[in-house]
Amino acid sequence: MASRLVKEYWDIPDGTDCHRKAYVTTKMGSGIGLIASAYNLVFYPPESLIEGMQRAGKYTFTMAAVGAMFGITSCISAQVREKPDDPLNYFFGGCAAGLTFGVRTHNYMTGASACMYLGVAAALLKMGKLEGWQIGGPPRL
Repeated sequence: MASRLVKEYWDIPDGTDCHRKAYVTTKMGSGIGLIASAYNLVFYPPESLIEGMQRAGKYTFTMAAVGAMFGITSCISAQVREKPDDPLNYFFGGCAAGLTFGVRTHNYMTGASACMYLGVAAALLKMGKLEGWQIGGPPRL
């Protein structure tokens, strides 16, 4: 399923169909949030059903918001700047996603750090996609 979402995201040209890109990144974020909340609930069992639902919602909705902010910001940046295949658009999207973490935690340093880390990671991801970088390849024989 994850590879299908990634393929769906890369099939949409940058700077077009921002609502579809935001929808796909929101789905990706929600999936990551569900996985994180499942691990949290397994390793730190809640004392009540309500507490478990609150914790699951906290992780899921936070990651959904992070995904939505990334998708919207990177797409709108590509439209406004009229440079659809520029890694700087992804930096802006990653930075906006990181700032969402800062808002969630009510901490400026968390937001600023996450902005830089996620922005650089997203820009490197786009550069790698444009230049054909491979993390791993077929084994050498």
